Amino acid sequence: MNANTRLQIILADSPVGMVLPAIAQSNLPNWWLAGGAVRNTVWRYIFGEECELVINDFDIAFFDEQGNRSQELAAKTTLTNQFPDYKFDVKNQASFARWRDGRQTYTSAEDGIANWLHTATAVGVKLDVEGKWQFFTPYGLDDLFGGIIRPTPAHINNPDAEQKASGFLQKCSCLR
Repeated sequence: MNANTRLQIILADSPVGMVLPAIAQSNLPNWWLAGGAVRNTVWRYIFGEECELVINDFDIAFFDEQGNRSQELAAKTTLTNQFPDYKFDVKNQASFARWRDGRQTYTSAEDGIANWLHTATAVGVKLDVEGKWQFFTPYGLDDLFGGIIRPTPAHINNPDAEQKASGFLQKCSCLR
């Protein structure tokens, strides 16, 4: 079984698999669900209850050069109304640098995700218009499946990446 198929099997039978169709229906351009929801679901699946990392929110990255914050808020409201027990963080990667000091301007949702702190976090999944799973894995899936916390190239010397890694290790000692 290839890595994408394995990822799909793990995520399909989880809250990620439940919310993914609703995210697809929100009609956000060039969107991906990435970050902690994907990473923590996989790590809990692999390492079991010993791994105390849970889904804190669903990070949805999309890209619309003409978009604004109201787009983010509308999608967040719709998803929250459908799934009131979950939190959603919806961010247009095209405008990210405009309201987040010190951030670079991204050229696509993929560019934004590839610049997240850790390789195991920079994993995107979505459903295409036919409902088929799509994957964005700029650093592959070995770190995710191996429980390896590694900064992405943009964050090799970033203290935030180190601090986050320490937090992951406190909640899931199986990680490396």
